[in-house]
Amino acid sequence: MSDTYVRTANPWRNWAGNVTARPARVASPASVDELAGVLRGASEDGLTVKPVGTGHSFTATAATDGVLIRPDLLTGIRGVDREAMTVTVGAGTPLKRLNTALAREGLSLTNMGDIMEQTVAGATSTGTHGTGRDSASVSAQIRALELVTADGTVLRCSADEHPDVFAAARVGLGALGVISAVTFAVEPVFLLTAREEPMAFDRVTADFDQLVAENEHFEFYWFPHTGNCNTKRNNRSAGPAAPPGRVSGWIEDELLSNGIFQVACSVGRAVPRAVPPLARISSRALSARTYTDIPYKVFTSPRRVRFVEMEYALPREAAVAALRELKAMVERSPLRISFPVEVRTAPADDMALSTASGRESAYIAVHMYRGTPYQAYFTAVERIMTGYEGRPHWGKIHTRDSGYLAGVYPRFGEFTAVRDRLDPDRLFANDYLRRVLGD
Repeated sequence: MSDTYVRTANPWRNWAGNVTARPARVASPASVDELAGVLRGASEDGLTVKPVGTGHSFTATAATDGVLIRPDLLTGIRGVDREAMTVTVGAGTPLKRLNTALAREGLSLTNMGDIMEQTVAGATSTGTHGTGRDSASVSAQIRALELVTADGTVLRCSADEHPDVFAAARVGLGALGVISAVTFAVEPVFLLTAREEPMAFDRVTADFDQLVAENEHFEFYWFPHTGNCNTKRNNRSAGPAAPPGRVSGWIEDELLSNGIFQVACSVGRAVPRAVPPLARISSRALSARTYTDIPYKVFTSPRRVRFVEMEYALPREAAVAALRELKAMVERSPLRISFPVEVRTAPADDMALSTASGRESAYIAVHMYRGTPYQAYFTAVERIMTGYEGRPHWGKIHTRDSGYLAGVYPRFGEFTAVRDRLDPDRLFANDYLRRVLGD
């Protein structure tokens, strides 16, 4: 066995601890050539292959009993093209490392999600997104991909080179090959002013379309068992930079959002009847604040309280009706929900399996504290979301299969045709992909 492989008897677990895999072996290729060799060797040995990032998906999209590929050595910035305004990075580069490296170069991504622990390949392959009126997901900012396919071929794709593969592989679910490098569009670093403000549920839902239209990035959190929300509006600013004060920032982002919230979730898990009063306290704990900083310091937040999550993308015009239905369901049920419900938006994009493919979208995400039974809540939420032709986030818990998904993704067949061509023998298959893509 080559030095690329490490024998392992240790199971792999995801961040939330709800998925475990026991691979036959683990590979950490240090180059594209080594990666191609791993794929050829696995195929010869009759083993399937799955690349894994930092395990921030809640589904088993990366689980395998074959060869698990860790991209730890396929990292770093390969090059910055200031004329084309692109950056090319190794697939295993964590978003936080990319963000800080870009900031040193005076550059930034246009939009991003609210955590930055994921690798660039893991984040884009599952459709990670933030919120935006005009700017879309992390995958939508990709300008080119380097993909190693099942037979070890290194395939480079873009809008001009293998465009059919490019349309599929930017949100590729690990089904088409192993991404070795990603080229992103970037822009000169800019400032965002964040305005966080408590707001009543009835007002947020009544004014939702206006709030989305008036802000470049709008999102809000509703606290179940209350009529309270916390809103966040991010808009570009001429400056000057005015980051949160060290003490006030620590109080909001660490003490309240992580420390005290962790305690409240633990108490709620042990004593469910305590959840509603704790929710009322939590929903009033965060105060209004405004601050200005570079993008990744505004878009992202530390997430130290572990949870499981389900998220659905709906046609944006259905968001308020679905959210009101969700609130009514919680109020008439015995459920006790300690985590807020998150609502974000995205413009339509042109990627085959993007959750915003071909339609302007709103995202409704529900969470439960890790270790708390979540099935009853998630099942009830999923019933509501599928009533609006919802599309589940590929990296978050859901029960949909290929029959349902083919009905809500007009380009589903386009994706599976590319898969049939690039991986006819299903080197990259696992149980999750069999369920969501068919076999």
